[in-house]
Amino acid sequence: MNLKICVAQLNLCVGDLSGNAQKIIDAARRAYSAGARLLLTPELSICGYAAEDLFLRPAFVAACDDAVKLVARELAGLKGLAVVVGHPVGGDSRTRSVAIQQRFNAASVLVEGARLHTYHKRELPNYQVFDERRYFVPGDGVCVFEVGDGGQRVRVGLLICEDAWYEEPARLAREAGAQMLAVINASPFHVGKGYEREQTMRERVLACGLPMVYAHLVGGQDEVVFEGHSFALNADGSLAARAPSFREDQFEVDVLLAQSTVSLAGVIESERSADADLWDALVLGVRDYLGKNGFPGAILGLSGGIDSALVLAIAVDALGPGRIRAVMMPSPYTADISWIDARDMAQRLGVRYDEISIVPEFEAFKSSLAPDFAGLAQDATEENIQARIRGTLLMALSNKFGSIVLTTGNKSELATGYCTLYGDMAGGFAAIKDLAKTTVFRLAWWRNANDPYGTGRAPIPERIITRPPSAELRPDQKDQDSLPPYEVLDAIVERYMENDESIESLVAAGYAPADVERVTRLIKINEYKRRQAPIGIRVTHRSFGKDWRYPITNRFRQ
Repeated sequence: MNLKICVAQLNLCVGDLSGNAQKIIDAARRAYSAGARLLLTPELSICGYAAEDLFLRPAFVAACDDAVKLVARELAGLKGLAVVVGHPVGGDSRTRSVAIQQRFNAASVLVEGARLHTYHKRELPNYQVFDERRYFVPGDGVCVFEVGDGGQRVRVGLLICEDAWYEEPARLAREAGAQMLAVINASPFHVGKGYEREQTMRERVLACGLPMVYAHLVGGQDEVVFEGHSFALNADGSLAARAPSFREDQFEVDVLLAQSTVSLAGVIESERSADADLWDALVLGVRDYLGKNGFPGAILGLSGGIDSALVLAIAVDALGPGRIRAVMMPSPYTADISWIDARDMAQRLGVRYDEISIVPEFEAFKSSLAPDFAGLAQDATEENIQARIRGTLLMALSNKFGSIVLTTGNKSELATGYCTLYGDMAGGFAAIKDLAKTTVFRLAWWRNANDPYGTGRAPIPERIITRPPSAELRPDQKDQDSLPPYEVLDAIVERYMENDESIESLVAAGYAPADVERVTRLIKINEYKRRQAPIGIRVTHRSFGKDWRYPITNRFRQ
């Protein structure tokens, strides 16, 4: 017997219940027309992932239930098609003013207008960006349902995301009669995560002896991105099918049943490089943040440096040149080559480009402050004034025309505080805030060597990549005047901040004690800045955002 399963790898929007429901309905109709008898949609597909404190509002959960009923009604005529949708169920009850949480992360199996089964997620992640125990309680049931035609049917064990990372849920599904597993998911991207999932799920199918179809979400939601990359594995761990990454897809898997043994087959998308995934994650994150929040376009300060150049290239790939405005704001310390390279890049990409000198404003600030600053040498104060003038100009253009300001700071700068509050940190979305400076350089070279969106040429002038980085806020300034070499800085940040290695282990690994002390101290004392930075796209397994929760007022020192 051959049975077709479809995975609706959908880009959903949190809270757009009617829009999400319609996407599911449309996908189900396409799947039915293609001959499928099971459609899987992502985790919490009705409401989008993650709805955060919306889950705490009874009206929201009730509206989600109404949306599930709508989907069921609309699909009542699709005879023999089972559709799995994810949604919250339950709420809080009160006993003597104490709230008792009875809310579940659930998935329902809809068949011909009826809700035949509802499964409650058993394993609730509460690490990294996950915070599910704030909203849900664990389920304790098992869901096995049949799909197929006539007398030849397949018993499917349903799991939700984290369930599949543990042995027990899959084992219980098999003991309840499952012949294969269907796993619906919403697991945020970081570099390499898709292939990590494949390997972990390979271990799971080998342990339980059942093939698996893994249905995953795609799209950007605030600071996280979901890459799609749905897949299917046979019981021997072999890859049976793989969906595209970073785009919606109606992913089809053929189920072959012979003497109660189930095997899977489908199209296998090629493996991708880490940098290709990283680029597409940044592009999708920018596109969806602006698109889902209704911004008409983006504006950014183009300095002639590597960070703003990379952000501009990402923005153009995400939105097209017609929705991007680049503004060069030279100061008294801006080098001629910065003007030349900024103009060159804007011309290459075909974006609107303007130049607004900040010299008059800078002189006016210095004049106003001269009585108070009399007798004091120039220092970072005057540097920060220049950055804040630029931030004010960009925000004024944003207010007037509605385009969001994309900030251009990277993770190395945010880690060490090498950025200016209300200056280069001023804006609405930080596209590269989770990229170390060394990754910024590497990704710029990658984008110049690859043309994934058909722009037709290398977007970044080579001199922007090769010249030493500088904020150009004082004469002959270079970043490395204030910071350790980026190769050292980024390695310490990765090991200390992302991987929680100790200071002693860093020194034992050969890093100079002075560099380790300097970088880790800067990370600690600049928490107050990071709390005021715009959100940005998470692409590592630990970003400055939901992953990183440190007190600002903190006297602990290792």
